[in-house]
Amino acid sequence: MNDNNTPIIGALASSPLIRRHPANPVLDAARVPYPTALVFNAGVVKFGGRYVMVFRNDYGSLEKQTLEPSHTTDLGIAFSEDGIHWTAGPKPLFKLNDEEFVRGYDPRLTVIDGRCYMCFAVDTRHGIRGGIAVTDDFESFEILSLSTPDLRNMVLFPEKINGNYVRLERPFTVYSRGGLDRFDTWIAESPDLIYWGRSELLLAVEQVPFANDKIGPAAPPVKTDKGWLTTFHAVDLDPARGKNGWEPSWKKRYTAGIMLLDLHNPKKILGMSASPLLAPEAPYETDGGFRNDVIFPGGMILEDDGEVKIYYGAADTVECLATAHVDDLIRLCLGQ
Repeated sequence: MNDNNTPIIGALASSPLIRRHPANPVLDAARVPYPTALVFNAGVVKFGGRYVMVFRNDYGSLEKQTLEPSHTTDLGIAFSEDGIHWTAGPKPLFKLNDEEFVRGYDPRLTVIDGRCYMCFAVDTRHGIRGGIAVTDDFESFEILSLSTPDLRNMVLFPEKINGNYVRLERPFTVYSRGGLDRFDTWIAESPDLIYWGRSELLLAVEQVPFANDKIGPAAPPVKTDKGWLTTFHAVDLDPARGKNGWEPSWKKRYTAGIMLLDLHNPKKILGMSASPLLAPEAPYETDGGFRNDVIFPGGMILEDDGEVKIYYGAADTVECLATAHVDDLIRLCLGQ
């Protein structure tokens, strides 16, 4: 049993439908023209005729395996013509730090009606908040809303559904879930991206066979003719795990799951893979990273030929790419 008094998950494997790109990692600190250390958990979209990636920078020393204080974290940007080869911008583009805000991080990008919206997490002196900002040029961002604590991992659907904007989110329900990590995925609506309500539980951690700790949204959903295809992150905890990264102890493993939501009522799950879509297996996911055995999708793009590009942070250290065909992913969700 783990600390949540739930069974240990054991060995996990990725779906044979998913393919890691041979160019992985597609972005790391060595290819960023300023002295960052960890480049990961990026949001990715197609915008203005090219691929755009906004990624998290954590500063420190890869050689010494040390990090600067968390208030130094910011967001960087990279561009690509093919979604594989990326050129990072000359400087970070987004940072939140003042008397109340400690840092903004983990961006998730969604294009709605020609504008690019960014959900992000914000560490503050009084809890973790979820933010939504909008940009038209990736040079300036207008912050539209910030949630109450504790909330993060927010992602937007790329269009209004039944007249409202829709987002997936993960509140930190600590006290009401026994004082432990038992975090679930919720769904909420808004008329204007500012005021959110009609919240409902979408997927609970106990519904995911490969999680015994917590779950939450990952990359923003993409629209298919069969429903909204969306990834989620799933965490399992094993107290027997010891040092597995830079920290003295790292007992968690992050995998990626996938599910299909109803097109007209995304509060209805049409199907979910019973096993991970991606589990840590490649060396850049399992060895030498800040936190090994971590996979966290932050961007998903459906190409015209049916290829789905899934961008994910690996070991909280680098950014990677995996691909699959949309029809295969839908069949995986529906158990066909």
